[in-house]
Amino acid sequence: MEEPIPDGTVAVIDGVRRIYYDGYWLKAYKPPEDSLDAKKKLIQALTRRLFNHVEHGINIPGSRLEDARQAYETEQVPERKRVKGAMYAGTLFNRATDIFTKLVELQELGVEIATDNPLMRECGRCLQEALTLGRLVLHRSGEEGIDELWGEPFRAFSIPVEAFYESRYIKIAQALRDIDRISAVMASTLAVAPLFENVAPLVHEFARIAKVKCETLRTDPGIFDVWADFVVASEHLGAITPVLSPAASEHERQLATDGLRLILQGRNLLTDITRARVTMPKSAREYIARCETYAARLRTIAHPPLAVAGGPLSA
Repeated sequence: MEEPIPDGTVAVIDGVRRIYYDGYWLKAYKPPEDSLDAKKKLIQALTRRLFNHVEHGINIPGSRLEDARQAYETEQVPERKRVKGAMYAGTLFNRATDIFTKLVELQELGVEIATDNPLMRECGRCLQEALTLGRLVLHRSGEEGIDELWGEPFRAFSIPVEAFYESRYIKIAQALRDIDRISAVMASTLAVAPLFENVAPLVHEFARIAKVKCETLRTDPGIFDVWADFVVASEHLGAITPVLSPAASEHERQLATDGLRLILQGRNLLTDITRARVTMPKSAREYIARCETYAARLRTIAHPPLAVAGGPLSA
């Protein structure tokens, strides 16, 4: 038997430097030097990315921290309290980024900033409290939170930059595994009946380029081709039409409509995972359950009940 490849193994494959995690050879990038300036840029980038993937309206300036805190603490209606908690969490992230940015500017002026500096502790406290409130924040799809993504600015503050990059590779590998799992279920479900006999190749191609996009940073020179391929593959999958005969029954037409909806839902879920580069377990479970239900319905037209003259065939 071949020896298992240890996680963290680095190799050059087809001229590309890659690192191995959880069964996947991922494109590897050299992390920046571990400094306050590097952490500042990383936290700023992660905070922007965070707000890009979560629900609208929570990117509140850090200067409004006390207003946001009071609004959250005094709210009594549960649904409104969740939203205000998400807004308060966004304010905490922005306050932490503001503090850290100013500390780095002071360091660039020659002021020594120790790790136990009161402002450093305040920055950490804001990030920690925001992380605690992360359970109240939903992904932009509205289906679930994305705790892994929400905790990244705090992790970037708390651990060395190189260790943070290593943790990202682990999350990307987990996201790739979900892309493979969801796309496999999606393709096999819709291949049960001839309505969508041409969908499987489009699903597999979309999943392939989605994994490439997931491992490719926006600063990578190849991102222009990768993103263009990703968008085109998404458009091709979304443009599929079911194979229906003119004599198709109302039942078959409803199955076609529901199948198209399932294809778009799967494409959108894969897109969300690819862009966020983290798993979305609740959404994945619910989508796979919908696929299983739909597959059972498709089998009714792929294998209709036997019948004889006068009525259904019975034992």
